[in-house]
Amino acid sequence: MSEALIGFAAVFLLALLRIPLAFAMGLVGFVGLGLMRGWPATMANAAQVVYDTGFAYTLSVVPLFILMGNFVARAGLAQELFRAAYAFIGHLRGGLAHATVIACAGFGAICGSSIATAATMAKVAYPPMKKLGYADYLSTGVIAAGGTLGIMIPPSTILVIYGIVTETHIGKLFAAGVLPGLLCVMLLMAGIAWITWRDPAAGPAGKRSSWAERRAALRDIWGVALLVVVVLGGIYGGVFTATEGAGIGASGAFFFALARRTLTWKILRQVLVESARTTAMLFTILIAAMMFSGFINFTTMPGDLKEWILHLGLSPLMVVGAMMLIYVLLGTIMEELSMVLLTIPVFFPIVISLGFDPVWFGVLIVLVVQIGLISPPVGMNLFVLNSLLKGVPLSQIFRGVWLFVLALVIALVIVLEFQPIALWLPGFMK
Repeated sequence: MSEALIGFAAVFLLALLRIPLAFAMGLVGFVGLGLMRGWPATMANAAQVVYDTGFAYTLSVVPLFILMGNFVARAGLAQELFRAAYAFIGHLRGGLAHATVIACAGFGAICGSSIATAATMAKVAYPPMKKLGYADYLSTGVIAAGGTLGIMIPPSTILVIYGIVTETHIGKLFAAGVLPGLLCVMLLMAGIAWITWRDPAAGPAGKRSSWAERRAALRDIWGVALLVVVVLGGIYGGVFTATEGAGIGASGAFFFALARRTLTWKILRQVLVESARTTAMLFTILIAAMMFSGFINFTTMPGDLKEWILHLGLSPLMVVGAMMLIYVLLGTIMEELSMVLLTIPVFFPIVISLGFDPVWFGVLIVLVVQIGLISPPVGMNLFVLNSLLKGVPLSQIFRGVWLFVLALVIALVIVLEFQPIALWLPGFMK
């Protein structure tokens, strides 16, 4: 166990020296395993990990869902989702903010990325809110928090990676994310209602849309609805696998963008380059985490830690609750995907030994990642907005997000206490 503790300390030390966490994990995993197993075996293992990860068929779902999200963004479907939501609730106090959360949920159902959702909605939702006189702290807080729905509402790249690393059924993970995702939507909207009740000037009401305008707005989102029904319906119904569904979704999004004449050769190149860059980043982190995981599993730490926790006499739910607290604290200082992949080799065997469902634990993991994405000082969504909205100080973004962090913490506690919220829908799948 001492070797593993030294390894974790080395990773954090390298991270403090501003070495990217992916390289820190990979380096420590390689050196640690080399010192324990010998260098020839370690080099062969590293080559095998890189090869197996790079050529894994199941992992092809990641770039395909990223590609689908980028095509959808270029096709203008995010704007139509926002307009449809605004047509029905824009006349309410805080209506534009509520519409932003709903549009984020809809966009998340065809994107799978939190950062992409936040970046897209910053361009779509912030200008109308600014024009109507919304306070910057509410506008940016809503966009940052709503963006996190991109990784809870299926498809989700985090759930895909978690499913592959832990060998958990991806289709069931997607089904498990639906009800917790809707719970997050309701709690975020409750946060908006609270803010606009306390400060009505922060989110003034917009104009009421006629029923003719509402019907026209609904007709505009048929593309989104079709993609969601075909991709997710096919995966849940067992018609095709998650990888095949991602391929169908990416192809459908491509043809939508083509049909709307939004896809020039220049934009196509940008989409492909951006998708490749994001995929390369994720695969680098994943390969490094697999190497570090191999080192941790070779030590006695997972077994020793499991035995120690079992001898403490704590209830299983208290143990998982303590893990979630550790995750929330780590999320304030670490990049979220790296944080999860760094700790899964230690926490996952304990969770399984306590008798919990890995699908439920996967949903909890996504919830803590959502919290980390908007937790100052290093929440990724906050810095995405700061880079896109040049006129908004980072202090305003930090100010606006705290209530929504609390809303997501409440969602985490509810799903932790009431497991059927995550497990009811997967129960219908074979």
